[in-house]
Amino acid sequence: MKRSTIILLAVIAILVFVVAGAISQYNKLVGMDEEVNAQWANVENQYQRRADLIPNLVATVKGYASHEQETLEGVVSARSKATQVTIDPNNMTPEKLQEFQAAQGELSSALGRLLMITENYPDLKANQNFRDLQVQLEGTENRIANERTQFNNLANGFNAVIRKFPANILAGLFGFEKKAYFEAEKGSESAPKVEF
Repeated sequence: MKRSTIILLAVIAILVFVVAGAISQYNKLVGMDEEVNAQWANVENQYQRRADLIPNLVATVKGYASHEQETLEGVVSARSKATQVTIDPNNMTPEKLQEFQAAQGELSSALGRLLMITENYPDLKANQNFRDLQVQLEGTENRIANERTQFNNLANGFNAVIRKFPANILAGLFGFEKKAYFEAEKGSESAPKVEF
């Protein structure tokens, strides 16, 4: 074979190898991006489950503590705000995630106030429907924490891959951007003060 033919075949082989590697890396990035988006859907699903439980919880409490109208309205209002804030997983910025977290935090706070007033109503605490709803709500809060942790883990893996060479070149070319993380709410780094 001529020397030029050997060089041409070597260049073609290298190009095929590089293109195959780039295709493989691109497909990996797409797969990881989809995993992060699917996990975000799981997070939203658990928040929706919580939002769906709230009307039943409010209705049960209302039957026993109708004069606690301000607290009940606060829960309904916070639920409404929380369900209105949505995020497109393909356009998830830290600011948008923080806005989402703030709305969900407001709802958590309102639910906390609602559950605190039940301490004043022994009949309500003994009501089986209320107890069942409270157990479901606690389970949902645990599921939310679990789904958020899984989301952060997947986002972390994706973010690490798109920053490494040579994937960072493909990520830049095809618009793969860093995913935001769920973070602890401000003030949660300090333990609450308990006094008797």
